[in-house]
Amino acid sequence: MPHLYSFPPTRRKSRSISVGGLRIGGGAPVSIQSMTNTRTSDVEATAAQICALREAGCDLVRLAVPDMAAADAISAIKARIGIPLVADIHYDWRLAIACMRNGADKIRLNPGNIGGTDRVREVASVARELHVPIRVGVNAGSLEKGLLERYGGICPEALVESAMSHVRTLEAQDFGDIIISVKSSNVPLSLAAHRLLAKETDYPLHVGITEAGTVYRGTVKSAVGIGALLLDGIGDTIRVSLTGDPVEEVRAAKEILRACGLYRKGIEFISCPTCGRTEINLIAIAEKVEQALEGMNVSLKVAIMGCGVNGPGEARDADIGIAGGKGGAVLFRKGEIIRKIPEGSIVEELVAEVRRMADTMPSGQDASERKNCVDTD
Repeated sequence: MPHLYSFPPTRRKSRSISVGGLRIGGGAPVSIQSMTNTRTSDVEATAAQICALREAGCDLVRLAVPDMAAADAISAIKARIGIPLVADIHYDWRLAIACMRNGADKIRLNPGNIGGTDRVREVASVARELHVPIRVGVNAGSLEKGLLERYGGICPEALVESAMSHVRTLEAQDFGDIIISVKSSNVPLSLAAHRLLAKETDYPLHVGITEAGTVYRGTVKSAVGIGALLLDGIGDTIRVSLTGDPVEEVRAAKEILRACGLYRKGIEFISCPTCGRTEINLIAIAEKVEQALEGMNVSLKVAIMGCGVNGPGEARDADIGIAGGKGGAVLFRKGEIIRKIPEGSIVEELVAEVRRMADTMPSGQDASERKNCVDTD
């Protein structure tokens, strides 16, 4: 009998856009985005945070550009990093132009709040000249008054109409390198808006739940909202918006993509929740193993299971794992038991076995790929 699901999910067909050499849409892997929380004019702090984000697995990073000092810092920041840079612009069209001239790979703006048609035309002209895509970003909190009155408040239809109106403004300037986002902190509203937008256009979509909250609550909301859309095949680039260290956004995004079958890099951990059958300190063991293997960039599934009931059987598709027993655990590969390990040696031996397996596999990323994250002092 055929499976009733597609895993990984069948992706929505979208046009392909290049952002500093990174392909977004057109069947390219879903890219992970985050945003710096440093003052952009502080080149050292901003570049350091971007490098940390890249090391964590970020594909492109956005930074706020509230003034010309921030726009002027773009070129110096670009010289210190090796990741596409997105400039977040509001209200001042001159900042958008300055950022593009200084090397921004993409700008995010709302064409409706930078002035009249002449200013939009000038921004689009420079973007076309420099091959800089524009992300049209519409949030539930910034909908036009006319749309709110017509629809009686915030709704999916109003979000989509706002976004497509701004898209048409750019298209009227013969500009088509566009990515669209329609965001809300309300998960059901976001889902409905994205699903409606996905039917309206083939432009790539940037997906996220805006202002999702602190690391714990925000990750849960984002996993529900972003994950549901990804499983529908919707989403070409994502951001998990968290109140906290932006590196946590990247970590959460990777796990959401992994859970949806859309991310294959790095170690995938599975572990049981423990129960009354567990006779080893599985929680501590799982945490130590995960910490020891953090940052390894090979595709392996590692299982840390509490007992024989959910050990080699349930985790038979794991590349390697342990199943606890009285005073120790059994080590297994692909469901086949290899040997027994005393409890005090579980972490050390499992980590060593994983590293041995990793040594025989090609790495998904090597140090040379990080060569642009440098100190240029």
